[in-house]
Amino acid sequence: MQRAISTHFFVNHRLTTALLDRVQRCGISLVEVFCAMQHLDYRNKAQVAELGHWFRDSDMQLWSVHAPMHTDDVWGRSGPSSVINICERDKGRRIQAVDEIKRAIEIAEDVPFKYLVQHIGVASEEFDEHKIDSAFSSFDELTVFAKQRGVEILVENIPNGFSTAQRLLWFFAETHLHLCVCFDTGHAHIAGGVASEFELLKDRIRSTHVHDNNGKDDKHIVPFVGEGGTIDWAKVMPLLRSQPDPFPLLLELKDTPETKHPLEDVVRSFEALENIPHE
Repeated sequence: MQRAISTHFFVNHRLTTALLDRVQRCGISLVEVFCAMQHLDYRNKAQVAELGHWFRDSDMQLWSVHAPMHTDDVWGRSGPSSVINICERDKGRRIQAVDEIKRAIEIAEDVPFKYLVQHIGVASEEFDEHKIDSAFSSFDELTVFAKQRGVEILVENIPNGFSTAQRLLWFFAETHLHLCVCFDTGHAHIAGGVASEFELLKDRIRSTHVHDNNGKDDKHIVPFVGEGGTIDWAKVMPLLRSQPDPFPLLLELKDTPETKHPLEDVVRSFEALENIPHE
């Protein structure tokens, strides 16, 4: 599996070419860029163009982009209107959310990438069948917009009432949307088990978010390196390697004040995961 990382690990810092240089020197071949205003202002044409020039001269590829979750630079703390939710029942707010995600997809016009990772709803949101029409309308519009730019939308399993493996399969069946999945190990662990969630979604998985937690809190712990993780990686890695069309091993981690050497931790984690026997 190719080594890949999400810039979520550095999300509280501006995304620069110097940072990408450091990541590449660790032997990482693919990257997912996390859209957050304090990190990457995807509306800022100058910042996007600078990244485009860097990627054109680099061996590292932009694999995917994570859709924005807020329009502010403080994780939605500026108020409810800053939250981007494609399940909004209010038509005006839903259209605003879709338009904001389109701005992120437009990155592909300067820096081509394969996938946009998108949530259904927000963290801990309860299932509401009345919001399914909103989600369908949003995806129906976004998939066309993305396809015109060579991008495919992946739905991520997240800890809410819309996005367990079972709920996602129900959503795909009800809407007849031909969407694939970014499989998140930490979120699957919270939902009741990585193996069971993987088994349900395996035919639709095209990318991953790999991280650990205690089965309750979404802490995005570095596998084998951070403290408090309880995923049995000896059982999970053979699952991730089992698909005939392999996807990357993409770490989506959370930086903490205690992290002294983040990229060294990343390399140690990759080595530990890759050294797990295939069978």
